[in-house]
Amino acid sequence: MKNFKFILGLGIAMMNIAYGQELKSPNGDFVMDFSLSKDGQPTYQLNYKGKEVIKPSHLGFEFKTNLNQKSFEWNDKSEADKAKDLANFLSGFKIIDTKTSTFDETWAPVWGEVSKIRNNFNELAVTISQPKTDRKMIIRFRMFNDGLGFRYEFPEQKNLKYFVIKEEHSQFAMAGDHTAFWIPGDYDTQEYDYTESKLSEIRGLFDKAYIGNASQKAFSKTGVQTALMMKSSNGLYINLHEAALINYPAMSLNLDDKNLVFESWLTPDALGDKGYLQAPFNTPWRTIIASDDARDVVASKMTYNLNEPSKIKDTSWIKPVKYIGVWWEMITGRGSWAYTDDFSTVELGVSDYAKAKPNGKHAANTKHVKEYIDFAAENGFDAVLVEGWNEGWEDWFGNHKDYVFDFVTPYPDFDVKELHAYAKSKGVKIVMHHETSGAIRNYERHLDKAYQFMQDNGYNAVKSGYVGDIVPRGDYHYSQNVVNHYQYALEKAAEYKIMVNAHEAVRPTGVARTWPNLIGNESARGTEYQAFGGSKPNHVTILPFTRLLGGPMDYTPGIFEMDIKKMNPNNESHVNSTLVNQLALYLTMYSPLQMAADIIENYKRFPDAFQFIKDVPVDWQDSKYLEAEPGKYLTVARKDKNSNNWFVGNVNGVTPRTTKIKLDFLEKGKKYEATIYADGKDAHYKTNPQSYKIETKKVTPKSTLDLTSAAGGGFAISIKEVK
Repeated sequence: MKNFKFILGLGIAMMNIAYGQELKSPNGDFVMDFSLSKDGQPTYQLNYKGKEVIKPSHLGFEFKTNLNQKSFEWNDKSEADKAKDLANFLSGFKIIDTKTSTFDETWAPVWGEVSKIRNNFNELAVTISQPKTDRKMIIRFRMFNDGLGFRYEFPEQKNLKYFVIKEEHSQFAMAGDHTAFWIPGDYDTQEYDYTESKLSEIRGLFDKAYIGNASQKAFSKTGVQTALMMKSSNGLYINLHEAALINYPAMSLNLDDKNLVFESWLTPDALGDKGYLQAPFNTPWRTIIASDDARDVVASKMTYNLNEPSKIKDTSWIKPVKYIGVWWEMITGRGSWAYTDDFSTVELGVSDYAKAKPNGKHAANTKHVKEYIDFAAENGFDAVLVEGWNEGWEDWFGNHKDYVFDFVTPYPDFDVKELHAYAKSKGVKIVMHHETSGAIRNYERHLDKAYQFMQDNGYNAVKSGYVGDIVPRGDYHYSQNVVNHYQYALEKAAEYKIMVNAHEAVRPTGVARTWPNLIGNESARGTEYQAFGGSKPNHVTILPFTRLLGGPMDYTPGIFEMDIKKMNPNNESHVNSTLVNQLALYLTMYSPLQMAADIIENYKRFPDAFQFIKDVPVDWQDSKYLEAEPGKYLTVARKDKNSNNWFVGNVNGVTPRTTKIKLDFLEKGKKYEATIYADGKDAHYKTNPQSYKIETKKVTPKSTLDLTSAAGGGFAISIKEVK
């Protein structure tokens, strides 16, 4: 009898294998199994080196049923049953085809952490049909050495043409109660500090984590946003995100905290619908990156590899930018964007600014901007950002105004032509600023005129902003419609050879590979919040594992004066960072667009520390992550794209730390001089943030450096070849 049971069990196991599909990574570390459950639900699971990353999880969709479905003839069914069948794209499937393939290429990004990226994966495409409705779908899996990507594809077919998504039901079943680094799920903002907790603790901590913002909309007490970073008790680092977000709403994750299963949660539009699709259509990729070494996660290029190659053929006009700007003084409240206090309301073209009294605080004036242009030219910066130059700032926020800016009319004290000529004479560009106040329809009406204005006046880069609720009212920053707006503005900018740095837009998902004129985004809690009460000192040790996996962040580092009341006596905020930590951010917060964000006076106070910002490049030939632990520390070494010089940066969390850094990444046979910018012995982000020391020493590839990072501190090293 025992033998019979064994044979029967073996037969059932063989049946399961026959109906399942296995996919391995090129190096064999990852194994994904795909199958259909008993009721025909697409199901996958993922292991890494024999450890569970994703337990068996279902895939599929729920559709709205108020569409024209004339092709179905179910005369024997009630209307309710027909509607139920039409809505269900979760079960009742059969596998009708599978295809496998292997791909291996190396491509060169226009800008980046490295000059070459390898794109190597094994692929499984499973075509499944739903006999009851005569509809089909392809689920395409791509397995890389750093993780798994999958997406849904809807081929052209008779019974699925135009359809509306009620919800996507992609599951990610966790194998344990992992430690997570999370921000609240939100349709409108990612500008939150990260919370570190067990998955089971998210519900209880949600309200505390959900701080106020200019625009926000939570959907669940267990909702979180991607990229979501986790660490398991058995030493796995796991990241959930998405790639190639095009013509689709952004995905958050909703946690079933009893069973520890995440499920996709798409951002709705004003009607509550999650997506309007037309077959053929491919969704964005859902990504799972995992490793037993945190350095592999932060170094992963899988998100970029899941995007299409550049659609811009001539990219010679896309150049990395290091800039300063008229910004921090306004953020801290020392200056203002608005020109006058005379107007409580503004009607563009009617309000007469020529008759208004200047408030004396308007920072974007010709004389002041010239000072920044001079400073940029003297210190080797490429550009100057100027915010608040255009009419309309007196009532720009919180009024759901449609015609809020025209993007071409300057205030009386801002001379566009004079500043263009002056900047050009100094070899400096001015970066345009387009704040939309969330009025996307107004921005689209003005885009061609605004971009042409930029082209005519020598601007080749724009910082766009989407502060506040979206207008038209009722929509959200991350819905399909608004995601399409960001893409439209980006592609339109490419027509005018303009680079884009979008703030408050949807988080990046590697789209910059396809459209490399997207040289920056904010889309997270940036330095400005250090003037709005401060951010956690370990915030910058988490962002590289989360937000930065999809693309560079315009984090605006380089603050040297941490006591904000010295800028504005009415602002009691404190920048929770040491000065050296601010230097290290130029390495750890990778971006081809880097700002020295503080005011000129503060840089003149610390010229020796400012030298590092002047020296550090913004484009790289190679990068080596030397140490990494989310929430605690990150150390990276990067090689300049145009020389043999290397730069090293470390950011530290709240616990002081000593480490040894090997310089074996340096080229053998060559000699170097290292300038080390380190926290002082008494440095602390709160009590003594400006304590630092600078040391210079000769080094070789055999050298080891003993370094200490203070609480909220770090170190920065410039390593130059000695010839």
